[in-house]
Amino acid sequence: MRRREFIVLLGGTAAAWPLAAEAQQAAKVARIGYLSPNLAASPHLRDAFLQGLRDLGYVEGQNLVIEYRDAEGELERLPALAAELIALKVDVILAEGGTLGPRVAMRATKTIPIVFAAAGDPVGSGLVTSLARPGGNVTGLSSLGPELVGKRLELLKQAVPGVDRVAVLRQPGALGERTAKDMLTGADVAARALGVQLQFVEARGPAEFARAFSDMTGARTGALTVLPSAMFLREHRRLVDLAAKHRLPAVYPQREFVDAGGLMSYGANQVDLFRRAATYVDKILKGTKPADLPVEQPTKFELVVNLKTAKALGLTMPDSILARADEVIE
Repeated sequence: MRRREFIVLLGGTAAAWPLAAEAQQAAKVARIGYLSPNLAASPHLRDAFLQGLRDLGYVEGQNLVIEYRDAEGELERLPALAAELIALKVDVILAEGGTLGPRVAMRATKTIPIVFAAAGDPVGSGLVTSLARPGGNVTGLSSLGPELVGKRLELLKQAVPGVDRVAVLRQPGALGERTAKDMLTGADVAARALGVQLQFVEARGPAEFARAFSDMTGARTGALTVLPSAMFLREHRRLVDLAAKHRLPAVYPQREFVDAGGLMSYGANQVDLFRRAATYVDKILKGTKPADLPVEQPTKFELVVNLKTAKALGLTMPDSILARADEVIE
């Protein structure tokens, strides 16, 4: 072989090396586990996460496989479903359900990275050591749960100026002990500032809903605020129907309640949080450890108001609320 031919051949081979490396990299398929207490309750959140992945170049069927595990509202199934994802050796787990899904996944594995998209109080619930330095294998985005309880009470007082007694519906054990305590304390502080009394009502499951609402009306409660709970979200239509039946103006933590006929919701824009969660997954897939990814807080909040429900309750929503509302359902 003449020297010129050898150089040309060598040059062609060298030029092919980067292409081969790129092809090998492109051929790598990311495998994500998606753990959900109830996918049917909030399909738009999954869609937002998938859109976030697409924006980053991940496409199902090409360079991405998602292993879905859905408890379909049967929360006791979550541990077994998390175990299935771990057995599949997925690269990372996206855990839905506020703090519930991530806590279940965290108990199941200390090695596979876990990303949460809307945890109310990641530190208080034990998901992370601190927001700046999560530690361990868990990180994600906070929905600022405890800080929003007082805001919801303020909105309720504006919507129903004459109310002097408000029920606070909670599910024992739905949140971490510290998170629950912070929420109840925040509600109490806001109530004193607003001049209203609080009636704390517990419901461990749907079978206790009727009794809970009877307790509220029996105590002459004039309005209701619902604390975050995966079970409450799953049963949001039933809760909204009971509030309507007992003619209780209510403010909720998520817009799903208002879409189903609830009066108002105020909280972090969860669609935005789930879209941003894709960035965490991308960084982890590229080698960043969860412990080195600080927990981010929401940058977008949404107030949703249902005027049809307000009319049915005989309420005229004040301009102060309507002017702030991100969406008004008529």
